[in-house]
Amino acid sequence: MKCVKVPKKKAESVKKKLIESNNFNFEYIPLVENDYVYFPIKFKTDLPVVEKEFKKIEKKPTSLKEVLKNKVPEDLIPKGFEVVGDIAIIEIPEEIKNYESLIGKTLLSLHKNIKVVAKKASHYEGQFRTRKLKIIAGENRKETIHKENNVRLKLNPETCYFSPRLSTERRRIIDLIQPNEIILVMFSGVGPYPITIAKNTQAKEIIGVEINPDAHKYAEENLKLNKVKNVKLYNGDVNEVVPKLNKKFDRILMPLPKTAEEFLPLALEVSHTGTIIHMYDFLHEKDIPDKVIEKVKNVIPKAKILNIVKCGQYSPGKFRVCIDFSV
Repeated sequence: MKCVKVPKKKAESVKKKLIESNNFNFEYIPLVENDYVYFPIKFKTDLPVVEKEFKKIEKKPTSLKEVLKNKVPEDLIPKGFEVVGDIAIIEIPEEIKNYESLIGKTLLSLHKNIKVVAKKASHYEGQFRTRKLKIIAGENRKETIHKENNVRLKLNPETCYFSPRLSTERRRIIDLIQPNEIILVMFSGVGPYPITIAKNTQAKEIIGVEINPDAHKYAEENLKLNKVKNVKLYNGDVNEVVPKLNKKFDRILMPLPKTAEEFLPLALEVSHTGTIIHMYDFLHEKDIPDKVIEKVKNVIPKAKILNIVKCGQYSPGKFRVCIDFSV
């Protein structure tokens, strides 16, 4: 095939020009012979052109669809998955459950950072919003350490609710926090909000309240794991714990999208003038922003709306939304 013959000492500059002009053929491996380099090209050039045989670069498949084509019904191959630490969590349609081991092993082969593949064996359910997981490939464990925003979070994604997709949202909240704030995190889980705030801001004190004893246990471990000192964690119902704290907060986070609005009266009770509240909700696109504003105004008529942010898609046409407002 056609290529340009270049002295070694000019190879880098010529290669750069070929790439900039979109004339470098990345499908083949350049040749080096004696004092010359041969670069495969796509079309004519003013440089000296010769004919050479080149080895084609073998492209390794990078997706489940590529690897499993003709092995699993193509329209049912999972398109995506969630990664918590080194555990991949994937949804496998009932129609292809006989292929779950193959799918799991394929995922391990494609992603070296993944050590466990688990399939969703139930929907989120119960008071703690947890779901059953079934390991289909890799190591036989469900505990992992997830890294994000300069912190490490130890957890079991089967017994504790945790969404890695909210990492960007947690970063957004971090960037809003001012020095010396006293912050309440309702429904604090394994500690992603309290600990990322402690590690990345100059907040004075962060209090987290979580009803799930297993999540609370991991949160306590995560305080030690991340060596943070200005976080206090309580295991219990926020309705019972928060009034006993006898504190007013500068900022309150309410990351429980399904029922957070029910706790607005409690949030108001422990707020002062100027307290900023972040309440999360699940909404259909057509209801954004009116519905979430209405929910806040029904309880806190004088609330000043600061921002409304989509924090990711929950299901087709439905989004997780955060409303930031002050009281």
